[in-house]
Amino acid sequence: MEEVPVVIVGAGPAGLATSACLNNLSVPNIILEREDCSASLWKKRAYDRMKLHLAKQFCELPHMPFPSRTPTFVPRISFINYVDNYVSQMGINPRYHRSVESASYDENAKAWIIVAKNTALDAYEEYVARYLVVATGENGEGLIPEVPGLGSFEGEYMHSSKYENGGKFIGKNVLVVGCGNSGMEIAYDLSSCGACTSIVVRGPVHVLTREIVFAGMLLLKFLPCKLVDFIVVMLSKMKFGNLFKYGLERPKKGPFYFKAITGQTPTIDVGAMDKIRKGEIQVFPSITSINRNEVEFENGKIEEFEAIIFATGYKSTVRNWLKVQ
Repeated sequence: MEEVPVVIVGAGPAGLATSACLNNLSVPNIILEREDCSASLWKKRAYDRMKLHLAKQFCELPHMPFPSRTPTFVPRISFINYVDNYVSQMGINPRYHRSVESASYDENAKAWIIVAKNTALDAYEEYVARYLVVATGENGEGLIPEVPGLGSFEGEYMHSSKYENGGKFIGKNVLVVGCGNSGMEIAYDLSSCGACTSIVVRGPVHVLTREIVFAGMLLLKFLPCKLVDFIVVMLSKMKFGNLFKYGLERPKKGPFYFKAITGQTPTIDVGAMDKIRKGEIQVFPSITSINRNEVEFENGKIEEFEAIIFATGYKSTVRNWLKVQ
């Protein structure tokens, strides 16, 4: 058993930032990370062409700004290098290969009891902490929805967290399910690599550019959200026109209000919209069923595909181990 004032679960950017701030205040802390590295989502579950969709000043970690030469929208590899430098410079020492099995609060001891499995040694460890910080994020486990007949699909299907690039899909008919940031960017990447690409749009979505989001976030410092949303949607309409004729529909509420209420971020276009307008990426409504290589959609159309990539989000795994009354 090891006693420490603060235990942080997760060595992603949030966990690392928390540890850095505590270190700066000379508060002892331990980070427990189930993977063998920090920022594992960026290192192991991100596609090659990914960039930060927000400008760098909104993404830098405490006490260490990005170098001045860093581009406004930071590429994946540059962000990984930044995080690795942050760990080194901030004196952060995550304990890797620690999969937290349970965490519960002991009223008598007035402390959290955390049990973690050291997967490298196949041994269990117990920690006692006054404070517990859960920094595992929302992307704990890839979520693939239940689709009738998916088990009969004869091609390859995967969650977007397993997608790297479109090289292996050249010349294939590929369906991307989901039109969030990952879905639209993967569809763009596939099409650019020579795949015959289609995308499923399951509901209303705001499509913006990085520059429009950047302007909106700056305006939010001075103007009310309702007015900023009006400006941002107007700019989106000027940029993309009527989305409905391409099979997309804008939500009735503005993108920043929608984000605050539902947690759903607007989709940042990196080039997919131009391909959709040119017909290089086909848009379909929700899937109703799959029969071998045939996919049926809500509009009654049936198309054949050789691969399906589900960009359908994640689910948190915190409730699997966090025991709260």
